[in-house]
Amino acid sequence: MKEGKILAVDDNAGIRATLKILLPAQFAEVKIIASPNTIVSELEQFRPHVVLLDMNFKTDTNTGNEGLFWISEIKKLSPNTQVVLFTAYADVELAVEGMKRGAFDFVVKPWDNKKFISTLCSARSKAMQKNGSTVKAQENQNSMFWGTSPQMESIKKTIEKIAPTDASVLITGENGTGKDILAKEIHNLSSRANKQLIAVDAGALTETLFESELFGHVKGAFTDAKSDHVGKFELADHSTLFLDEIGNIPLHLQAKLLRALQNRKITKVGDTKEVDIDIRLICATNVNIEKLVSDSRFREDLYYRINTVHIVLPPLRERLDDILPLSERFIMDFNKKYSRNVVGISPEGIQKLRNYRWPGNIRELQNAIEKAVILSDGELITAKDFQFQSNTQEVNVVSSAADNLESAEKMVIKNAVEKFSGNLSLVAKYLNISRPTLYSKLKKYGI
Repeated sequence: MKEGKILAVDDNAGIRATLKILLPAQFAEVKIIASPNTIVSELEQFRPHVVLLDMNFKTDTNTGNEGLFWISEIKKLSPNTQVVLFTAYADVELAVEGMKRGAFDFVVKPWDNKKFISTLCSARSKAMQKNGSTVKAQENQNSMFWGTSPQMESIKKTIEKIAPTDASVLITGENGTGKDILAKEIHNLSSRANKQLIAVDAGALTETLFESELFGHVKGAFTDAKSDHVGKFELADHSTLFLDEIGNIPLHLQAKLLRALQNRKITKVGDTKEVDIDIRLICATNVNIEKLVSDSRFREDLYYRINTVHIVLPPLRERLDDILPLSERFIMDFNKKYSRNVVGISPEGIQKLRNYRWPGNIRELQNAIEKAVILSDGELITAKDFQFQSNTQEVNVVSSAADNLESAEKMVIKNAVEKFSGNLSLVAKYLNISRPTLYSKLKKYGI
């Protein structure tokens, strides 16, 4: 049955002519335009369920910038409208970026009619769903994953002890290790969890706005102060204040922060009245703050004030056994986000993940899985779906490559047996191997 509305935007006259034949057979209403310049009015008046959008138009024809711009505009103006991208082979990277900005999927020119129509119909179905929310997936991405490494087990025990208290916590670790997620976990386990955690990127505060953003200002305090402004300390009253990248605060501004923490009082810029504040402080940094102290670039008294408890998050390369469960978690999230049906990662793919050094840690892994889910052709992500920037980031492990591959294969088979509760027919189908091959491998690995 024909249903739904589709708006197609492409400057190629031949493609528009083809779409006039294909689309009316599937959609109740079809509109085809040559330029994106009228997209805003079309969204308001035509109200399409699906927009089929070319990545390049008459200007900047090879960059895809117009396509990326219009994806953002469409999702901003009409969040439920699903965008399917039309792209050439050379634009696949741009299409992936487009999906990260909210596009539903992409179709590569020249296209296969059956797959093309299937993609558009899937986009229509999603647009017409009343409750197609991804909130649960977003919550999953933003919740703490502890894993099984000894370091994380130790950290978890510490957090369970200190979270109910008001002790100040300093979290250190490399970029992407999840310092902000851990801060939220501490807050959620505290007695202040009924109020919103207030987070500040301290390193991004300019010197001129430092006091205003943290402590607030009154109307007329400076040229652009046209009204009173409540600072982050006051917003976090009776809650938790999370100061991220605290190691980047200039030395001369650290004294002002220390004074507020010591006195538990703030004074707004342009005011003389002190305001009492009751906060629980959590700080984070990716720099060696002890070295900053020894180099006289971070105040020692401030360091002790923020460092009642110090938590060091380990890098992902020291948590190799956590890579697979983290990846499976991300696959589930991105399956929902991009309407994919990826069920796992091949043994070679797992080994490639384990051999990579992960300079960007969990955040980089999440990005790699997102891209692989988008680009994967089948139900299993393979090694070729992971495209790391530099092979120099891959490291040699202690055992041989063959041993590592067998270890990964054993892990995949064991997880599949558990997943299907010992049903070997389903396990063999899931792994895409014959039952005799499966029996042989079960015997080999003692599963």
